Amino acid sequence: MPKADSPASGFKPLQDTALFTPLKLGRLNLEHRIVQAPLTRMRATKEGDGVTVPNDLNVEYYSQRATKGGLQLTEATDICKYASGYPGVPGVFTPSQIAGWKKVTDAVHAKGGAIFCQIWHTGRASPASFRGGAQPWSSSDLPMNGNYFDGTSCAEFPPRPMTVEEIQETVKEFGAAAKRAVEAGFDGVEIHGANGYLLDQFLHDNVNKRTDAYGGSIENRSRFPLEVIQEACKAIGADRVGIRLSPFNYFQDTKDSNPSEHWDYLCEKIAALPTEVRPAYVHMVEPRFDEVLDEQAKLDALSAYTSAKGVEAEATKKTRHGLYSFRDILKKGNVKFIAAGGFDRDNSAPKVEAGDADLIIFGRWFIANPDLPKRLAEGLELNQYDRSTFYGADPPQKGYTDYPAYEVKAKA
Repeated sequence: MPKADSPASGFKPLQDTALFTPLKLGRLNLEHRIVQAPLTRMRATKEGDGVTVPNDLNVEYYSQRATKGGLQLTEATDICKYASGYPGVPGVFTPSQIAGWKKVTDAVHAKGGAIFCQIWHTGRASPASFRGGAQPWSSSDLPMNGNYFDGTSCAEFPPRPMTVEEIQETVKEFGAAAKRAVEAGFDGVEIHGANGYLLDQFLHDNVNKRTDAYGGSIENRSRFPLEVIQEACKAIGADRVGIRLSPFNYFQDTKDSNPSEHWDYLCEKIAALPTEVRPAYVHMVEPRFDEVLDEQAKLDALSAYTSAKGVEAEATKKTRHGLYSFRDILKKGNVKFIAAGGFDRDNSAPKVEAGDADLIIFGRWFIANPDLPKRLAEGLELNQYDRSTFYGADPPQKGYTDYPAYEVKAKA
Protein backbone atom coordinates (compact mmCIF):
# COMPACT_ATOMS: atom_id res chain seq x y z
CA MET A 1 0.00 0.00 0.00
CA PRO A 2 1.42 3.42 -0.90
CA LYS A 3 2.21 5.70 2.00
CA ALA A 4 0.91 9.21 2.49
CA ASP A 5 3.42 11.87 1.53
CA SER A 6 3.59 13.30 5.07
CA PRO A 7 7.41 13.55 5.19
CA ALA A 8 7.29 15.93 2.23
CA SER A 9 4.65 18.03 3.96
CA GLY A 10 7.12 19.09 6.62
CA PHE A 11 4.49 18.80 9.37
CA LYS A 12 5.15 16.92 12.58
CA PRO A 13 2.81 13.96 13.10
CA LEU A 14 0.96 14.36 16.40
CA GLN A 15 -0.12 10.75 16.89
CA ASP A 16 2.39 10.23 19.73
CA THR A 17 1.35 13.37 21.63
CA ALA A 18 -1.20 13.79 24.41
CA LEU A 19 -3.71 14.87 21.76
CA PHE A 20 -4.10 11.20 20.84
CA THR A 21 -4.43 9.67 24.28
CA PRO A 22 -7.73 8.27 25.59
CA LEU A 23 -10.00 10.13 28.01
CA LYS A 24 -13.14 9.29 29.92
CA LEU A 25 -15.61 12.16 29.61
CA GLY A 26 -18.78 11.51 31.56
CA ARG A 27 -20.04 8.20 30.21
CA LEU A 28 -17.94 8.47 27.04
CA ASN A 29 -14.64 6.70 26.43
CA LEU A 30 -12.87 8.93 23.95
CA GLU A 31 -9.85 7.80 21.95
CA HIS A 32 -8.45 11.25 21.17
CA ARG A 33 -8.73 14.82 22.45
CA ILE A 34 -9.80 16.63 19.24
CA VAL A 35 -13.37 17.95 19.38
CA GLN A 36 -15.42 19.42 16.55
CA ALA A 37 -16.58 22.90 17.53
CA PRO A 38 -20.24 23.91 17.73
CA LEU A 39 -20.39 25.85 14.46
CA THR A 40 -23.42 27.81 13.27
CA ARG A 41 -23.57 26.84 9.58
CA MET A 42 -27.19 27.81 8.76
CA ARG A 43 -27.95 24.90 6.43
CA ALA A 44 -31.08 23.36 7.98
CA THR A 45 -34.47 23.46 6.23
CA LYS A 46 -37.27 25.83 7.23
CA GLU A 47 -40.44 23.84 7.85
CA GLY A 48 -42.64 26.65 9.16
CA ASP A 49 -42.62 29.80 11.25
CA GLY A 50 -39.91 29.38 13.89
CA VAL A 51 -39.32 25.72 12.98
CA THR A 52 -36.18 24.61 11.11
CA VAL A 53 -35.35 20.94 10.61
CA PRO A 54 -32.05 19.04 10.12
CA ASN A 55 -31.80 17.62 6.59
CA ASP A 56 -29.78 15.04 4.65
CA LEU A 57 -27.02 17.56 3.97
CA ASN A 58 -26.58 17.98 7.72
CA VAL A 59 -26.37 14.19 8.04
CA GLU A 60 -23.57 14.11 5.45
CA TYR A 61 -21.69 16.98 7.09
CA TYR A 62 -21.58 15.48 10.58
CA SER A 63 -20.96 11.97 9.28
CA GLN A 64 -17.97 13.18 7.27
CA ARG A 65 -16.36 14.54 10.44
CA ALA A 66 -17.14 11.62 12.74
CA THR A 67 -14.25 9.47 13.97
CA LYS A 68 -14.02 6.41 16.15
CA GLY A 69 -13.77 7.56 19.74
CA GLY A 70 -14.06 11.24 18.77
CA LEU A 71 -16.49 13.87 20.05
CA GLN A 72 -18.51 16.31 17.96
CA LEU A 73 -20.57 19.24 19.19
CA THR A 74 -23.46 20.33 17.00
CA GLU A 75 -24.28 23.83 15.92
CA ALA A 76 -26.30 25.76 18.49
CA THR A 77 -29.81 24.32 18.45
CA ASP A 78 -33.05 26.02 19.50
CA ILE A 79 -34.59 24.71 22.72
CA CYS A 80 -38.03 25.96 21.74
CA LYS A 81 -39.90 27.93 19.12
CA TYR A 82 -38.65 31.51 18.71
CA ALA A 83 -35.36 30.84 20.51
CA SER A 84 -33.23 31.58 17.45
CA GLY A 85 -31.85 34.74 15.90
CA TYR A 86 -30.68 33.35 12.57
CA PRO A 87 -32.14 31.51 9.56
CA GLY A 88 -31.21 27.91 8.84
CA VAL A 89 -30.60 27.08 12.51
CA PRO A 90 -32.20 23.79 13.60
CA GLY A 91 -34.20 23.14 16.74
CA VAL A 92 -34.89 20.15 18.93
CA PHE A 93 -38.51 20.71 19.97
CA THR A 94 -40.70 19.08 17.26
CA PRO A 95 -41.06 15.44 16.14
CA SER A 96 -39.70 16.34 12.70
CA GLN A 97 -36.58 17.92 14.22
CA ILE A 98 -36.01 14.92 16.48
CA ALA A 99 -36.37 12.60 13.47
CA GLY A 100 -33.93 14.73 11.47
CA TRP A 101 -31.36 14.71 14.24
CA LYS A 102 -31.80 10.93 14.69
CA LYS A 103 -30.43 10.46 11.17
CA VAL A 104 -27.41 12.55 12.16
CA THR A 105 -26.71 10.71 15.40
CA ASP A 106 -27.18 7.31 13.73
CA ALA A 107 -24.63 8.26 11.05
CA VAL A 108 -22.11 9.47 13.65
CA HIS A 109 -22.55 6.39 15.81
CA ALA A 110 -22.14 4.13 12.77
CA LYS A 111 -18.58 5.46 12.51
CA GLY A 112 -17.91 4.94 16.22
CA GLY A 113 -18.17 8.61 17.11
CA ALA A 114 -19.98 10.48 19.88
CA ILE A 115 -22.02 13.66 19.48
CA PHE A 116 -23.49 16.22 21.87
CA CYS A 117 -26.21 18.67 20.92
CA GLN A 118 -25.44 22.27 21.86
CA ILE A 119 -28.70 23.83 23.06
CA TRP A 120 -29.40 27.55 23.24
CA HIS A 121 -31.71 30.51 23.48
CA THR A 122 -30.41 33.67 21.82
CA GLY A 123 -32.23 36.19 24.02
CA ARG A 124 -31.70 39.78 22.89
CA ALA A 125 -29.81 38.61 19.78
CA SER A 126 -33.14 37.48 18.36
CA PRO A 127 -35.18 40.10 16.43
CA ALA A 128 -38.96 40.29 16.57
CA SER A 129 -39.19 38.85 13.06
CA PHE A 130 -37.72 35.60 14.40
CA ARG A 131 -40.11 35.58 17.36
CA GLY A 132 -43.45 35.82 15.63
CA GLY A 133 -43.39 39.60 16.13
CA ALA A 134 -42.81 39.39 19.91
CA GLN A 135 -40.26 41.59 21.65
CA PRO A 136 -36.92 39.86 22.38
CA TRP A 137 -36.04 38.75 25.91
CA SER A 138 -32.93 39.48 27.92
CA SER A 139 -31.79 40.05 31.48
CA SER A 140 -32.48 43.79 31.07
CA ASP A 141 -33.81 46.24 28.52
CA LEU A 142 -30.38 47.13 27.09
CA PRO A 143 -30.16 46.59 23.31
CA MET A 144 -27.08 45.52 21.40
CA ASN A 145 -25.39 48.03 19.12
CA GLY A 146 -26.14 48.06 15.42
CA ASN A 147 -28.75 45.94 13.69
CA TYR A 148 -30.23 42.50 14.16
CA PHE A 149 -29.55 39.81 11.58
CA ASP A 150 -32.74 40.80 9.73
CA GLY A 151 -31.49 44.38 9.38
CA THR A 152 -33.81 46.02 11.92
CA SER A 153 -32.31 48.41 14.46
CA CYS A 154 -31.49 46.95 17.88
CA ALA A 155 -31.97 50.35 19.50
CA GLU A 156 -35.40 50.83 17.95
CA PHE A 157 -36.54 47.34 18.97
CA PRO A 158 -34.83 46.73 22.34
CA PRO A 159 -35.35 43.64 24.47
CA ARG A 160 -37.47 43.53 27.59
CA PRO A 161 -36.38 42.02 30.89
CA MET A 162 -37.61 38.48 31.45
CA THR A 163 -39.98 37.99 34.34
CA VAL A 164 -38.97 35.56 37.07
CA GLU A 165 -41.72 33.25 35.86
CA GLU A 166 -40.30 33.34 32.30
CA ILE A 167 -36.82 32.58 33.63
CA GLN A 168 -38.13 29.57 35.54
CA GLU A 169 -40.08 28.37 32.50
CA THR A 170 -36.95 28.68 30.36
CA VAL A 171 -34.95 26.66 32.90
CA LYS A 172 -37.52 23.88 32.49
CA GLU A 173 -37.39 24.25 28.70
CA PHE A 174 -33.63 23.65 28.72
CA GLY A 175 -34.24 20.43 30.67
CA ALA A 176 -37.00 19.35 28.28
CA ALA A 177 -34.74 20.09 25.30
CA ALA A 178 -32.02 17.92 26.86
CA LYS A 179 -34.49 15.04 27.12
CA ARG A 180 -35.54 15.49 23.50
CA ALA A 181 -31.90 15.53 22.43
CA VAL A 182 -31.31 12.16 24.08
CA GLU A 183 -34.48 10.92 22.39
CA ALA A 184 -32.88 12.00 19.10
CA GLY A 185 -29.88 9.80 19.86
CA PHE A 186 -27.43 12.37 21.16
CA ASP A 187 -24.88 11.24 23.73
CA GLY A 188 -25.50 14.42 25.70
CA VAL A 189 -25.99 18.16 25.51
CA GLU A 190 -23.82 21.22 25.81
CA ILE A 191 -25.61 24.25 27.30
CA HIS A 192 -24.70 27.43 25.44
CA GLY A 193 -23.82 29.93 28.17
CA ALA A 194 -21.43 32.00 26.06
CA ASN A 195 -20.96 34.52 23.24
CA GLY A 196 -23.55 37.04 24.36
CA TYR A 197 -26.59 34.79 24.09
CA LEU A 198 -29.31 34.51 26.72
CA LEU A 199 -27.48 32.90 29.65
CA ASP A 200 -24.41 35.04 28.98
CA GLN A 201 -26.63 38.13 29.03
CA PHE A 202 -27.33 37.34 32.67
CA LEU A 203 -23.68 36.71 33.55
CA HIS A 204 -22.10 39.91 32.17
CA ASP A 205 -22.63 42.94 34.40
CA ASN A 206 -22.59 45.42 31.50
CA VAL A 207 -25.78 43.76 30.22
CA ASN A 208 -27.52 42.55 33.38
CA LYS A 209 -28.95 45.57 35.24
CA ARG A 210 -31.58 43.67 37.22
CA THR A 211 -32.16 44.34 40.90
CA ASP A 212 -33.94 41.09 41.77
CA ALA A 213 -32.59 37.62 42.61
CA TYR A 214 -31.20 37.28 39.06
CA GLY A 215 -29.18 40.50 38.95
CA GLY A 216 -26.71 42.70 40.79
CA SER A 217 -24.10 40.52 42.51
CA ILE A 218 -22.22 37.76 40.72
CA GLU A 219 -24.06 35.35 43.01
CA ASN A 220 -27.36 36.51 41.54
CA ARG A 221 -26.11 36.80 37.97
CA SER A 222 -24.92 33.19 38.10
CA ARG A 223 -28.26 31.90 39.35
CA PHE A 224 -29.96 31.36 35.97
CA PRO A 225 -27.06 29.43 34.34
CA LEU A 226 -26.60 27.31 37.47
CA GLU A 227 -30.30 26.48 37.53
CA VAL A 228 -30.13 25.45 33.87
CA ILE A 229 -27.14 23.20 34.52
CA GLN A 230 -28.91 21.44 37.37
CA GLU A 231 -32.16 21.06 35.43
CA ALA A 232 -30.38 19.48 32.46
CA CYS A 233 -28.43 17.14 34.74
CA LYS A 234 -31.65 16.04 36.45
CA ALA A 235 -33.28 15.48 33.07
CA ILE A 236 -30.64 13.26 31.43
CA GLY A 237 -27.87 12.59 33.97
CA ALA A 238 -24.89 14.75 34.90
CA ASP A 239 -22.52 12.58 32.87
CA ARG A 240 -24.33 13.71 29.70
CA VAL A 241 -24.11 17.47 30.33
CA GLY A 242 -21.54 20.18 29.60
CA ILE A 243 -21.64 23.97 29.36
CA ARG A 244 -19.84 26.51 27.18
CA LEU A 245 -18.71 29.80 28.75
CA SER A 246 -16.82 32.83 27.39
CA PRO A 247 -15.81 35.19 30.21
CA PHE A 248 -13.56 37.34 28.00
CA ASN A 249 -15.67 37.42 24.86
CA TYR A 250 -16.84 40.77 23.44
CA PHE A 251 -19.31 39.31 20.95
CA GLN A 252 -22.86 40.73 21.11
CA ASP A 253 -21.56 43.66 23.20
CA THR A 254 -20.68 41.74 26.36
CA LYS A 255 -17.91 43.17 28.53
CA ASP A 256 -17.83 42.23 32.19
CA SER A 257 -16.10 44.52 34.71
CA ASN A 258 -14.07 41.69 36.27
CA PRO A 259 -14.33 38.46 34.28
CA SER A 260 -11.55 36.64 36.14
CA GLU A 261 -13.09 37.10 39.56
CA HIS A 262 -16.67 36.63 38.43
CA TRP A 263 -16.13 33.46 36.40
CA ASP A 264 -13.87 32.14 39.19
CA TYR A 265 -16.96 32.36 41.38
CA LEU A 266 -19.11 30.60 38.77
CA CYS A 267 -16.55 27.82 38.40
CA GLU A 268 -16.37 27.43 42.20
CA LYS A 269 -20.14 26.98 42.28
CA ILE A 270 -20.06 24.47 39.42
CA ALA A 271 -17.26 22.45 41.03
CA ALA A 272 -19.15 22.38 44.33
CA LEU A 273 -22.46 21.16 42.92
CA PRO A 274 -23.65 17.76 44.18
CA THR A 275 -22.37 14.94 41.98
CA GLU A 276 -25.79 14.22 40.51
CA VAL A 277 -26.11 17.78 39.14
CA ARG A 278 -22.46 18.58 38.44
CA PRO A 279 -21.72 18.71 34.69
CA ALA A 280 -19.15 16.45 33.07
CA TYR A 281 -17.26 19.36 31.57
CA VAL A 282 -16.94 23.09 31.08
CA HIS A 283 -15.97 24.39 27.64
CA MET A 284 -14.36 27.85 27.59
CA VAL A 285 -13.18 30.25 24.92
CA GLU A 286 -9.61 31.55 25.21
CA PRO A 287 -9.32 35.31 25.89
CA ARG A 288 -7.11 35.76 22.82
CA PHE A 289 -9.98 34.73 20.55
CA ASP A 290 -12.59 37.19 19.37
CA GLU A 291 -14.99 37.28 16.42
CA VAL A 292 -13.91 40.84 15.53
CA LEU A 293 -10.48 41.63 17.02
CA ASP A 294 -7.20 39.90 16.18
CA GLU A 295 -5.30 38.26 19.04
CA GLN A 296 -3.05 41.17 20.01
CA ALA A 297 -5.86 43.72 19.72
CA LYS A 298 -8.03 41.55 21.94
CA LEU A 299 -5.37 41.20 24.63
CA ASP A 300 -4.64 44.94 24.45
CA ALA A 301 -8.35 45.66 24.88
CA LEU A 302 -8.60 43.35 27.87
CA SER A 303 -5.61 44.93 29.58
CA ALA A 304 -6.93 48.43 28.93
CA TYR A 305 -10.22 48.09 30.76
CA THR A 306 -9.54 45.66 33.61
CA SER A 307 -7.76 46.11 36.88
CA ALA A 308 -4.56 44.30 37.82
CA LYS A 309 -6.66 42.20 40.15
CA GLY A 310 -8.65 41.05 37.16
CA VAL A 311 -7.43 39.99 33.79
CA GLU A 312 -4.80 42.65 33.07
CA ALA A 313 -1.96 40.94 34.87
CA GLU A 314 -2.53 37.77 32.87
CA ALA A 315 -3.64 39.20 29.56
CA THR A 316 -0.56 41.33 29.02
CA LYS A 317 1.90 38.54 29.66
CA LYS A 318 3.41 36.72 26.73
CA THR A 319 2.85 33.39 28.47
CA ARG A 320 0.44 31.77 30.91
CA HIS A 321 -2.42 34.14 30.27
CA GLY A 322 -5.90 32.78 29.87
CA LEU A 323 -8.17 30.20 31.39
CA TYR A 324 -5.81 28.65 33.92
CA SER A 325 -7.52 29.71 37.14
CA PHE A 326 -10.87 28.39 35.88
CA ARG A 327 -9.26 25.08 34.93
CA ASP A 328 -7.68 24.74 38.37
CA ILE A 329 -10.95 25.49 40.17
CA LEU A 330 -12.93 22.98 38.11
CA LYS A 331 -10.36 20.27 38.75
CA LYS A 332 -11.42 20.30 42.40
CA GLY A 333 -14.82 18.99 41.33
CA ASN A 334 -13.36 16.58 38.75
CA VAL A 335 -15.04 18.63 36.02
CA LYS A 336 -13.23 18.15 32.72
CA PHE A 337 -12.07 21.21 30.79
CA ILE A 338 -12.36 21.87 27.05
CA ALA A 339 -10.48 24.83 25.54
CA ALA A 340 -11.49 26.64 22.35
CA GLY A 341 -10.25 29.62 20.38
CA GLY A 342 -7.53 29.77 17.75
CA PHE A 343 -6.06 26.29 18.20
CA ASP A 344 -3.99 24.69 15.44
CA ARG A 345 -1.52 21.84 14.95
CA ASP A 346 1.23 23.74 16.80
CA ASN A 347 -0.45 24.91 20.01
CA SER A 348 -3.04 22.17 20.64
CA ALA A 349 -0.92 19.26 21.89
CA PRO A 350 1.17 21.47 24.23
CA LYS A 351 -2.05 22.72 25.84
CA VAL A 352 -3.06 19.16 26.75
CA GLU A 353 0.46 18.09 27.68
CA ALA A 354 0.77 21.01 30.10
CA GLY A 355 -2.42 19.88 31.83
CA ASP A 356 -4.20 23.12 30.91
CA ALA A 357 -7.06 21.39 29.07
CA ASP A 358 -8.45 17.89 28.69
CA LEU A 359 -9.73 18.37 25.16
CA ILE A 360 -9.19 20.91 22.38
CA ILE A 361 -11.83 22.45 20.16
CA PHE A 362 -11.16 22.92 16.46
CA GLY A 363 -13.59 24.99 14.37
CA ARG A 364 -12.30 26.47 11.13
CA TRP A 365 -9.86 23.63 10.52
CA PHE A 366 -12.63 21.07 11.09
CA ILE A 367 -14.84 22.91 8.59
CA ALA A 368 -12.19 22.56 5.88
CA ASN A 369 -10.87 19.13 6.85
CA PRO A 370 -13.49 16.45 7.46
CA ASP A 371 -10.67 14.04 8.37
CA LEU A 372 -8.88 16.51 10.67
CA PRO A 373 -7.86 14.00 13.39
CA LYS A 374 -6.18 11.79 10.77
CA ARG A 375 -4.36 14.74 9.22
CA LEU A 376 -3.08 15.94 12.58
CA ALA A 377 -2.08 12.45 13.67
CA GLU A 378 -0.11 11.75 10.49
CA GLY A 379 1.30 15.22 9.84
CA LEU A 380 -0.65 15.71 6.63
CA GLU A 381 -1.27 19.00 4.85
CA LEU A 382 -4.53 20.78 5.69
CA ASN A 383 -7.15 22.15 3.31
CA GLN A 384 -7.55 25.92 3.63
CA TYR A 385 -10.96 27.20 4.71
CA ASP A 386 -13.21 29.64 2.86
CA ARG A 387 -14.65 32.21 5.29
CA SER A 388 -17.27 33.36 2.80
CA THR A 389 -19.07 30.02 3.13
CA PHE A 390 -19.02 29.70 6.94
CA TYR A 391 -22.57 31.02 7.44
CA GLY A 392 -24.54 29.61 4.54
CA ALA A 393 -23.75 29.45 0.83
CA ASP A 394 -25.37 28.92 -2.56
CA PRO A 395 -25.51 26.02 -3.23
CA PRO A 396 -25.64 25.00 0.44
CA GLN A 397 -23.10 22.20 0.03
CA LYS A 398 -20.45 24.77 -0.98
CA GLY A 399 -17.96 25.08 1.84
CA TYR A 400 -19.95 22.53 3.80
CA THR A 401 -19.74 19.00 2.44
CA ASP A 402 -17.43 19.56 -0.56
CA TYR A 403 -14.09 19.76 1.26
CA PRO A 404 -12.12 16.62 0.29
CA ALA A 405 -10.63 14.09 2.66
CA TYR A 406 -6.90 13.50 2.29
CA GLU A 407 -5.94 11.42 -0.72
CA VAL A 408 -2.94 9.14 -0.54
CA LYS A 409 -0.63 9.75 -3.48
CA ALA A 410 0.95 6.66 -4.95
CA LYS A 411 4.60 6.89 -5.92
CA ALA A 412 5.36 6.28 -9.59
